[in-house]
Amino acid sequence: MTYPALEILTPLLSTFAATAVERDRRGGTPKVERDALRQSGLLALSIPSELGGLGAPWNETLEAVRQLARVDSSLAHVFGFHHLLLATAQLFGQPEQWRPWLERTAREALFWGNALNPLDRRTLARRQGDAWQVDGQKSFCSGALDSDLLLLSALEHDDQGRLLIAVVPTGRAGIHLFDDWDNNGQRQTDSGSARFDAVRIEDQEWLREPGPLSTPFACLRPLLAQLIFANIFLGLGEGAFAEAQRYTRNQARPWFKSAAASASEDPYVLRHYGEFWVALESTRLLVERANLGFEQAWRQGTALTAETRGDLAIAIATAKVAASRHGLDLASRLFEVGGARATAGALRLDRYWRNLRTQTLHDPLDYKLHELGDWALNERLPTPSFYS
Repeated sequence: MTYPALEILTPLLSTFAATAVERDRRGGTPKVERDALRQSGLLALSIPSELGGLGAPWNETLEAVRQLARVDSSLAHVFGFHHLLLATAQLFGQPEQWRPWLERTAREALFWGNALNPLDRRTLARRQGDAWQVDGQKSFCSGALDSDLLLLSALEHDDQGRLLIAVVPTGRAGIHLFDDWDNNGQRQTDSGSARFDAVRIEDQEWLREPGPLSTPFACLRPLLAQLIFANIFLGLGEGAFAEAQRYTRNQARPWFKSAAASASEDPYVLRHYGEFWVALESTRLLVERANLGFEQAWRQGTALTAETRGDLAIAIATAKVAASRHGLDLASRLFEVGGARATAGALRLDRYWRNLRTQTLHDPLDYKLHELGDWALNERLPTPSFYS
């Protein structure tokens, strides 16, 4: 499928690929690359054209995430989350709130960062006169560093402890972001921690209507998050395949017992590649079907039904499980078609497995399979949550 807006992305991919190995080694914020995304106009990819954006459908935006993941899954992560957060404002808030944010994002090439993490309950919001005060801490704040706007969550400090979500400038007084992300994969997602000290939140900055997970349409938010991960995982698998292919053709040697003149003719190597191909092709079909299904659900808006949303949840979960399992398998087995020399530290071919392993733990695959099993056996659709 041809996506005209993605022609903007093509020259960036080779630039990002050229530095991906060194940046994986270094970790930290990919400032140069994030600025390149700002300058490209792609931060407005999913923003409607009437608000100054490129007006791309979601299947095109997700394809951009997948293409980025082939060369650099950290950039794919922060780019995908940027568009997830733009969608969150639209799903949880009112047009009079999010339209000005989206217009300004398109006009000024603003990068959105994440400080939502609903499982981290250490941040509280209290009413203080004509505004609110937020105090506490958050972990896994992907893309928060070097962001311009921040989507944050807090529990209302009352008996109900409702989850509240706001959009605020990242530079607001009392917001402290820490460069403490040092995990073995996704090393440039800046998924470190944040602290909030008496941060003032205005009433109009809270996304209250319809609010988090309040309607079938609002419940598309977690599905988009899951779908972004599925596209990242597929892109990582495709990137690992391309690296393995280049190495096998150009550097790998046949085992001394092989009758083949080259590694690329060895029957066992070819068997591996046959299995890689089947895994990737089946995953592509599942992911692309889910991408298109999400775009169709998005177009329905508030007319979306719980049943249609539930069917989409099954399609996305299926795609994510396939992308997780096949990606991890391929990223590990690529060394079997490369041989011992493929483990050289300078190549850092292990980064595909490390990135996948780190990100696939975002939520346990066992529980995703439990939901799918409950659907397959009992025809029960998943209960909407921030992870399903």
